[in-house]
Amino acid sequence: MKGGKPVVGRRHPDAELVSAVDGATVLVTGASSGIGAAAAWALGRAGGETVLVARSADRLEEMRERIQEAGGSACAHPADLSDAGCVARLVEEVDRCHGGVDILVNNAGHSIRRSIELSYGRVHDFERTIDVNYLGPVGLVLGFLPGMRARRRGHIVNVSSLGVLFGAPRFSAYLGSKSAFETFLRCIAPEVRPDGVAITDIYMPLVHTPMVEATRVYRLLPGLTADEAAERICRAIARRPRRVGPISGYVGRTLSDIAPGPFDRVLGLTYRWSTDSAAARGEAGDDVEVPALVRSTLRRLGHLRAPS
Repeated sequence: MKGGKPVVGRRHPDAELVSAVDGATVLVTGASSGIGAAAAWALGRAGGETVLVARSADRLEEMRERIQEAGGSACAHPADLSDAGCVARLVEEVDRCHGGVDILVNNAGHSIRRSIELSYGRVHDFERTIDVNYLGPVGLVLGFLPGMRARRRGHIVNVSSLGVLFGAPRFSAYLGSKSAFETFLRCIAPEVRPDGVAITDIYMPLVHTPMVEATRVYRLLPGLTADEAAERICRAIARRPRRVGPISGYVGRTLSDIAPGPFDRVLGLTYRWSTDSAAARGEAGDDVEVPALVRSTLRRLGHLRAPS
């Protein structure tokens, strides 16, 4: 993103993507900023009738105007995915206005980075993440899937996290909810594929968006831009793979399965080398510096970003 505007659409749309979305209704959640905004921009410009969903009506309207100015088609539908009643109304509105959804991109999410020690009295953290990351997306799938199956075409894209593949310290609330939705989709995939409905899980690495900027250490670590993440979504929509993720993620999952003890000890080192953010500790101020050992190791590997 540059100046708050996605730049993916500056490139000519890929022919595969145009073929996949031309004339299709594509619903993107979390479309007001970050990955969702960049993906919606690219999908709208490629010919998809883009349904923009997020909580902020004003920012959705801005996105709608940008997509239409670029020659695309878009419609804003503000909604709070943590509210089951709101999700049900959204499904009704979209069915009435667009006749259903052909491609559902579940991108919206709520992330919390907090150690379990600081989470003992915070069950609401888990309730918030399960509402946005699991129950809301499940409600959308249950609402739009019957139409997809009846038309014998459809695609459900789950923008997940690399951490779902092998877990990560301090992300029990976030990854627990994301893993729940992945398991839900894994269970229904064999049921709906014969009806022409594909399901794709995309395991995103760190993506530098406003959602992660509050944690200072993320600003120093390698990651994708929102536009690079959007390109992965667009490529997945064009090719309809079952899963998309880096080799390192699958290696991590394999190691965690065949050698869980040693793998847990490695993750334990990353936990001890890092710390909770000031916000996670309930303190004012910025995050602490990256520990010197981690900083020097990343720099030697060429993986440390310049501070912003």
